Amino acid sequence: MSGLARILAGHHPVGVYRWHNHLPEQEIRHAVGHAGWEFGYVDGWTHQDKETFLDAVAEGLSFEAHFKPNFDSLVDCLRDVAKPTVVLWDGWGPLAREDGQAFSVALDVFTERAGEDPAFGVLLRGEGPPISIPSLD
Repeated sequence: MSGLARILAGHHPVGVYRWHNHLPEQEIRHAVGHAGWEFGYVDGWTHQDKETFLDAVAEGLSFEAHFKPNFDSLVDCLRDVAKPTVVLWDGWGPLAREDGQAFSVALDVFTERAGEDPAFGVLLRGEGPPISIPSLD
């Protein structure tokens, strides 16, 4: 059973993980939805600075209507997530390299939210600088 499947089945804690899976985003979206979870996708390859990253998170989690591009707004919107959710952050490395402070704050925000109910996890996929985030697979 893959790491993601274990999370979705409740056999592994949710959290923020590096993930080395190469399945297409649509297949991951389908698997997450089939398990009854919500899915958000962040394309970090094309959203490489703080503001565009925050916009991509808002779009990926359907926060657009009441979201402001800042971390306080992200925290508030994440508190409103009402169903178990997995976010796939493809290409986290560019933000980590270009704006280490924004990347660090994003990890802190996601990690804090992962410790709350309902379940919330973030999968960092792709290469980037060394970070102390556990690997899921």
